[in-house]
Amino acid sequence: MDEQRERPGPPWRRWVERAGRGPAWRSSLFVAVFAQVGSGWAAQAQTGRAALDWFGRLLLLLGPLLLVGRHRYPVAVAYGVSAVTLVYVGAGYPYGPVFVSLALACFAAVVAGRREAAWGAVGLLWAGHLLIGHWLYRWLPPAGDGPAPWAQEVAVTAWVLAILAVSELVRTRREQWARERAERAAADRRRVGEERLRIARELHDVLAHSISVINVQAGVGLALLDSDPEQARTALTTIRAASKEALGEVRQVLDTLRAPGEAPRTPAPGLDRLPELVEQAAAAGLTVEVTVDGEARGLPPGVDLAAFRIVQEALTNVVRHSGARTARVRLAWRPRLLELRVDDDGPATGAPAGGSGNGLVGMRERAAALGGGIEAGPRPDGGFAVVARLPMKAVPSQEDP
Repeated sequence: MDEQRERPGPPWRRWVERAGRGPAWRSSLFVAVFAQVGSGWAAQAQTGRAALDWFGRLLLLLGPLLLVGRHRYPVAVAYGVSAVTLVYVGAGYPYGPVFVSLALACFAAVVAGRREAAWGAVGLLWAGHLLIGHWLYRWLPPAGDGPAPWAQEVAVTAWVLAILAVSELVRTRREQWARERAERAAADRRRVGEERLRIARELHDVLAHSISVINVQAGVGLALLDSDPEQARTALTTIRAASKEALGEVRQVLDTLRAPGEAPRTPAPGLDRLPELVEQAAAAGLTVEVTVDGEARGLPPGVDLAAFRIVQEALTNVVRHSGARTARVRLAWRPRLLELRVDDDGPATGAPAGGSGNGLVGMRERAAALGGGIEAGPRPDGGFAVVARLPMKAVPSQEDP
């Protein structure tokens, strides 16, 4: 699981993702200092503009002050900073860093999903600047000022469009990152659910089989305790062996919960342990005949485990739900397929043939997870049959890289 954790992104990405989290005091203070110092330098270079007096300094401070709340009130701050900037330009003060406040305000509005406010704020500044530069300049300071050159208007328009373009780009990236995080979280939840289902299926298969054997042998031991103590001893020995094996397999499953990601201490069971199933079934009074069709080959661990569990569960169902004393297991090795068939002659006893709990559902889930399938049902001549078809190569899950 550690390899699947999200790696930290570059600093600029983390900064953008943190945008919108409360008051922005530090950045606003930086903008205020930059505007004051930069505008002082601009005033020395632009001698034709009005002198930067206390009112101009106040406007340069008011814009960054509004920026403090740009994450919580993006619309109000965008229009407020636009109005302050327009008053500054209308008062004839020198151009300079005063526009940085408006750029940050519009950036915050777009990132917050309020692009109409950003467009409205920059549109207000652009229209006001156009009005001031070509009509109201006659009545506004500085005295004797002429109309603004159209090249300047083009530069202002390009600057406005650049601000909006960058803001839209950042907004799009943030939405993409949010979608990626949501998809990763959903994938993690699916993996957790699949792992829980796998563990539940393993526990069910282990316990259902072993407890069925124990239950049958306990009945035999109780029935023969007085009349045939030696046979009762044999039944108790079988119970002890079955319970020991069950405890070992349950411990192996639980170890994966205590130390996820570590390799199991013992290999998962496979078809090489089929003789053990035959012996356990014989101890429960069920004779199992095994036939093999084709040449046996190595199986992937997942397919091998699924094949073992399917045969185990099918034999468990025969012991629990069938009156048959003989079952037949057939392994058919196809070029790309392993076919398993477990038959019994019945008749059913108690619960419906084949089991009425989660056993048959678990077998189908195991086969489906590998791209195979299960057919189970009563046979025309009586008894019950389970047929499983498993691909030699497991189908990768959607989460696999």
